[in-house]
Amino acid sequence: MSAQERRPEEDGRDFADAMWSVPSYLIAGMAFYGGAGWLLDRWLDMSAFFPIGIVLGLVLGGYLAYRKFGR
Repeated sequence: MSAQERRPEEDGRDFADAMWSVPSYLIAGMAFYGGAGWLLDRWLDMSAFFPIGIVLGLVLGGYLAYRKFGR
């Protein structure tokens, strides 16, 4: 569908989809990599991998959101 054929209400729907998707990417990344870090902490009896996993998940989730919606 070309830009001339798009209706204004479809543009608002795309924006709303992006506004729900970006936080979802960030939360899912933190949950997945934070969970993996928590499991590594329990397995290796350490306490460094959980915070590293949370930060890594946030960064990777932000990168995925940028790749999908930042262009």
